[in-house]
Amino acid sequence: MDAGNLSVVSEFVLLGLCHSWTMQVLLLLMFFMLYLIIVFGNIAIMILIITDPHLHSPMYFFLANLSFVDMWLCSVTTPKMITDFVRENKTISFRGCMCQVLFVHFFGGREMVLLVVMAYDRYVAICKPLHYSTIMNLQKCIGLVVTSWTIGFVHAMSQTAVIVQLPFCGPREIDSFFCDIPLVIKLACLDSYNLGILMNADSGVPAMTCFIVLLISYTYILLTVRQSSKAGTSRALSTCTAHITVVVLFFGPCIFIYVWPLSITWVDKFLAVFYSVITPLLNPAIYTLRNKEIKTAIKRFRSYYIHPKGNI
Repeated sequence: MDAGNLSVVSEFVLLGLCHSWTMQVLLLLMFFMLYLIIVFGNIAIMILIITDPHLHSPMYFFLANLSFVDMWLCSVTTPKMITDFVRENKTISFRGCMCQVLFVHFFGGREMVLLVVMAYDRYVAICKPLHYSTIMNLQKCIGLVVTSWTIGFVHAMSQTAVIVQLPFCGPREIDSFFCDIPLVIKLACLDSYNLGILMNADSGVPAMTCFIVLLISYTYILLTVRQSSKAGTSRALSTCTAHITVVVLFFGPCIFIYVWPLSITWVDKFLAVFYSVITPLLNPAIYTLRNKEIKTAIKRFRSYYIHPKGNI
């Protein structure tokens, strides 16, 4: 590698969400509580699905994987943001920055594919119920999850391999709370306009493709059951509403960050917070509060593990 291509910047400065000390203290308390809720909420869902035999079905297998991804997607950026609220020098090493880029896109890419997989599972369950157990067997479910891991890894490596080789020799301030590709590219010592478009397309095109596929899938499901009966429509709406809500909440910020960037600082920060904190927070709430089977499983868990004497 030529000497001109070597990065001379050893660390970046994260400007964070705000500069007011009072506001930073409030945000510290708020995000610390939210992070605990995200971690323990998603862990609780995984434990519930693993321990309750009634939830050993493909849908809940994928839901447990989604909870795992959400927990780690949030953990890539949120702990650093929380600690930076009480630090005067909000710096991140070059390697730390590249790790954030890698893991944000790894878990983000994996979640995109996993949401498509969950839509496919609902399609088979609702539109082909008689063949559901045959089509969605354990081997296929594991294969689909492995596929989501593989696609997420390939996507993340394709992004990181380009970013890590860029020359950084001058500006080092990132106006956000974590290293995101559009902001990091702007600091490179070269004309980054075309590269920025290319890298955004590498994230935006898969996001838009998955989003459109998901919308078409759920629309087809609802149109199919509408021809059956009102009861079928009601059940399908109840089943799919949670999935559709999660899809919109996840892909909305992604589209505005990578497909139609608004280039408004406070909007970009809000979308970044929504993508990395709010969505992992809402996912367990949406899936549990609207799901009777999860509620029933919680009651069984409490009666069996917390109040076992009542069952003797």
